[in-house]
Amino acid sequence: MENYIKTYEAYRKKIKAYHYFGWLMSWDQETEAPEASIEYRTKQYQVMAEEMYKIESAPEYLEAIDQLYHHLDQIQDVDFKTEIKHAYKGLRAIKLIPKDELIAHQVLVSQASHIWAKAKEENNFEAFLPTLEKIVEFKRNYVKYLETDELKGYDILLDDFEEGFTMKEYDAFFHKLREDLVPFVKEVTARKPKFSRKLTKGVFPREQQIKFSEYLIDVFAYDRKRGLLKESAHPFTSGVSSVDTRITTHYYENNVTSSIFSTIHEMGHAIYEIQNDPKYDDTFLHGGTSLGIHESQSRMYENMLGRSLSFWKVHYPKLVELFPKELKGVSVEEFHRYINRSERSLIRVEADELTYALHVMVRYELEKGLITGKIKVKDLPKKWNRLMYEYVGVRPKTDKEGVLQDVHWSGGMLGYFPTYALGSAYAAQIYNAMNKEINVEQELENNNIKAINAWVKEKIHKFASSKSPKELLLIATQEPFNPQYYVDYLKHKFQE
Repeated sequence: MENYIKTYEAYRKKIKAYHYFGWLMSWDQETEAPEASIEYRTKQYQVMAEEMYKIESAPEYLEAIDQLYHHLDQIQDVDFKTEIKHAYKGLRAIKLIPKDELIAHQVLVSQASHIWAKAKEENNFEAFLPTLEKIVEFKRNYVKYLETDELKGYDILLDDFEEGFTMKEYDAFFHKLREDLVPFVKEVTARKPKFSRKLTKGVFPREQQIKFSEYLIDVFAYDRKRGLLKESAHPFTSGVSSVDTRITTHYYENNVTSSIFSTIHEMGHAIYEIQNDPKYDDTFLHGGTSLGIHESQSRMYENMLGRSLSFWKVHYPKLVELFPKELKGVSVEEFHRYINRSERSLIRVEADELTYALHVMVRYELEKGLITGKIKVKDLPKKWNRLMYEYVGVRPKTDKEGVLQDVHWSGGMLGYFPTYALGSAYAAQIYNAMNKEINVEQELENNNIKAINAWVKEKIHKFASSKSPKELLLIATQEPFNPQYYVDYLKHKFQE
C-alpha cells in the first residue's frame, strides 16, 4: 500500500498547485482584471484545464485512489482515510463524464461569470441565456452520467454540496418552514415601522464605507497577514489554505448597511477557513466540510453577532464618527431596529433573516424544474417572478433585480442554493449551544470577538473537512440537526 500512498501524494501535490493557479486567475478576474483580458485569459485557462485533466485522469492516480479506497482497513491515519473517501467520490466525474464535455464545461464557466456580470449590468437576460442553457444542459447530462441506485437526478447535485441531504430532506425542511414560519412572516412583514429619513434616504460616501469595512476587519480579528478585502460585483470568499483566504464586498452609497453586513458575512466564511488546522493545507481536506456548515458560520457572524444590540453599543460610535452628518440624531436603538427590520424584498443578499429562506425556496423550486426539464431556461424570468410573488410577496420589475441577481448559476453551481437556508438553521442550533458555554452577548459588549472565534475554532473550524456535517453538529451541539432551533430563534427575535 505504501507505493499507492506515495503515488497519491505526488499527484495531490501537482493537483493542488494547478488548483492554486486556477484560483489566482479566478480571483483576478472577479476583482481587478481589465475587461479586454477575458479572451486571452480564457485561452490560457483552456490549456491549463487540459493539463489538469491529464493529471486528474492519469491511470496510475486513479488506480492509487481505487486501491486505497478498497483497502481502507489497512490505513491507520483517520484523516487520510477520510481524504481517500472524498477523493474516490470526487473521481466520479473524471471516470464517468467524457473528457471533451468536462473540459468544455470548465472553460465555459471560466467565462460565464463575466458574461453574467455584463448581462446583469445591462439588465439583459437574453445576453446570458445561451450561456446558461449550455450550463443547464451539462448539468442534466451530469446527473445522468453519475446516477446510482441510491441517487438520481437533482439529488446528485444536492448531495455534491451537502452530503446526505436530498430532495426528501430538503422538502421536509422547507415544509416545516412553510408551516411554522410563513404565517408569522406575513404578520411581521405587514407592519410598516417608520425610521429616520437619514437611514432610509441617506447618501453615505463610498470612501467612508470602505474605512468602516477596514475597521470591521480588526474588530472580528480577521488576520490581515492571511487575508484581505477587495470589491466585486457580488461579494464572495475565496481561499486555498489557512494562510490565504480572501473576501470581497460591494458598496452602495444609498445603502450603508449593505457593505457592513456583506463584509461581516464573508468574514464568517473566511475565519472558518483561516482557523482550519494548518496540517490540512497540503491535503484535500482543507476548507469547510460542507456548504451548509460554511453558511452557518457566515450567517451566525452576520446576523446573530453583527446585528445584535450588544455589538452596536460598542461599534455604533465609530460609524457615527465616520458619518457625523448622515447619522446625526439617529440613536443606536433606532439603528438596531432598522438593521433588524423585516420586509418583503427583492434581493436575496439584502434579505432580512426572517424572509431569507423564502428567497432560497424560489431558487430550490426553479432548480428542481430545470434539472427535470419541467422548466426551460428561457422561461426562468417569468417563473422566477411568479414564485417571488407567491413566496415573498413581491414581483421583480427587471431581470437585474430578479433572475440575474445571483452569480451562482454562471459557475454551474446548481444544488448550492438550498444550503443557504440549511446553514441558517445550523447556525441557530450552534449559536444556542455556544451560549450554554460562553455568554455571547457579554463577550460582544466587551469587544471580545476573539473568544467567540476561539469557541467555533475548537468546535468546528479546526476540523476542516475531516468531519461530516452530522459529526460536527454532534461535536458542537451534542445533538443531531434540529430545525426547531431555527424556528424558535426567528420567532423569539422578531416577536420583540
